[in-house]
Amino acid sequence: MKSPVVKRSIVVAGHKTSVSLEEAFWNGMKEISGLRNMTLSELVGEIDSNRQQGNLSSAIRLFVLDHFKNRAAGTPAGEPKATVDSRHTASAAAP
Repeated sequence: MKSPVVKRSIVVAGHKTSVSLEEAFWNGMKEISGLRNMTLSELVGEIDSNRQQGNLSSAIRLFVLDHFKNRAAGTPAGEPKATVDSRHTASAAAP
């Protein structure tokens, strides 16, 4: 049975390292780095420099999870948050 974890080599802050992640996390990282107009290596370097503890693979997983949680909880495109909140409040107050 093939492992769902994929090990890849990447250069982080000028040093080559290997990172083991599930393919879904690699895909998420590629999407995020594309949105930020940065290389995968640059994004991993940013995550590495900001992590407080734990290993790099775990820090990447948490970063990707946080990114997509924030996106899922975001305001619909083109609609100001105040409109969403006031509409929700108005409907809750209606008899």
